[in-house]
Amino acid sequence: MKVALFGATGRMGLTVARLAHAAGDAIVGAVAAADDPNLGRDLGELAGLGTLGVAVGADAASGLLGAEVVIDFSTARAVAGLPVLCARQKVALVSGTTNLDERTQAQLERAAESVPVLWAPNMSLGVQVLAELVTRAVQQLGAEYDVEIVELHHRKKADSPSGTAKRLSQAAQAGRGPMNELHGRDGDVGARTHDEIGVFGVRGGDVVGEHTVYLLGPAERIELTHRASSRELFAHGALRAARFLVGKPPQLYTIADVLG
Repeated sequence: MKVALFGATGRMGLTVARLAHAAGDAIVGAVAAADDPNLGRDLGELAGLGTLGVAVGADAASGLLGAEVVIDFSTARAVAGLPVLCARQKVALVSGTTNLDERTQAQLERAAESVPVLWAPNMSLGVQVLAELVTRAVQQLGAEYDVEIVELHHRKKADSPSGTAKRLSQAAQAGRGPMNELHGRDGDVGARTHDEIGVFGVRGGDVVGEHTVYLLGPAERIELTHRASSRELFAHGALRAARFLVGKPPQLYTIADVLG
């Protein structure tokens, strides 16, 4: 597989580089922000792989040359415009960047008319299974069971709640219907209503990622938890998604498609 990396010098980008190299994939491009101090350096040296002959650049168009698929782990601001470029250069796109605005989401949908596109807030295959379990559990248990979600991440994570927590909230609402999503409770808020779903973020230390969905009913509590112990988990998922996309017809795909 000929792959380009967007957000190549970040923690996830370098992890994907190491795993792709170990799997025998050809890394043909590496793109980073225009103010990245590593511009011009060899990606292999940054990833601890030795010289790969792939210099980190800021020009995405050049970075995508020769690639079958690009894997994006960047920022919401940086990824804007990448789907348009992928459609123009006929490069499949796998994106794990969260907190996208409506404009970028629309770009993904339009790009999927020309190339295969997969966007997911969490590249973990286990999180996809968790989301499916949440939908089924909420459907079966009914409105007597309250749903709350708590996510825990490292101190440097910028967004809250996490994209995965939002995905799990959507999964719960797919099972029960629209609910009022709360991100905090403070003061005299009154009794909890049946149409509430709490989604709360905890930050600290070096936690890679942990998500728990609580289903709280009469005299019992069910906890569905996913814990990530290494960022390699997300890189493996992105690479599996990339291999799935290569050669597929233009369409907007999901992790569920990869599992299916």
